[in-house]
This record gives sequence, structure tokens and C-alpha cells, in this order.
Amino acid sequence: MEVIHKIGRRKTSVARVYMSEGKGNITVNKKSYSDFFSTATLQYKILQPFNLTDTKDKFDLSVNVKGGGVNGQAEAVRLAISRALVEFNEEFKSTLKAEGLMTRDPRMVERKKFGQKKARKKFQFSKR
Repeated sequence: MEVIHKIGRRKTSVARVYMSEGKGNITVNKKSYSDFFSTATLQYKILQPFNLTDTKDKFDLSVNVKGGGVNGQAEAVRLAISRALVEFNEEFKSTLKAEGLMTRDPRMVERKKFGQKKARKKFQFSKR
């Protein structure tokens, strides 16, 4: 099997995943994924596609992730892993889609507009 390359995005985070067959080693930015994502909930998000498809120790992953915060980065990695698993085996798509892992979350921070305090908040209005 050749290396499968997929990209996942969430908010301002971009994750590039290189998946190949192996023993289950996951490196994120040249660190172990458990060192990079320190909390158990973030580690669960990373492993969620593998747990749903029963492919936990079958692939080696090399992940490059940049931008955003740790939660956005974890969800970007999760989307990229899901996309790579679907390219490896098309039958995984229905399982992952039912859990909502195949959809790109489009929510981003709204930009600040000129003449306003923030994106929606206005300056205080004085009638007189």
C-alpha cells in the first residue's frame, strides 16, 4: 500500500495526514500524539475514526498540523484521518458519516466590521 495523503480543516486549523500500513504509530508534528494532545478528550477525538472502523493498530500516521487552538487542531486531524480511511476502504464511509466525522465543520470566527466595536456589537448610540 502506498502512502495516503489527506487534508482536514476546522476553524483556522489545517491538518495534513500521511497514512501507511504499520503498527499504529501516530506522530503529530514529530511528537507522539499523546504528548502533543495532552488531555484524554483530545486523544479520544484523534482515535475515534479508528475505534469506529476497528482499525486501531493497522496504520502508521504522520501528521502535520498548524493554526488555531488544540481543540480545532484535534478535530482537523480527526477529519483528515476519516478521509484517509475512506480512501483506503470505501465501506467505512457509511459508519463514519453516521457519526458525523465526514462533514467539514464550516463555522469560523466572523470578521470585525469597520465602524463597529466587534463583529456584531456596535458603538454606543447617542441620540442627543
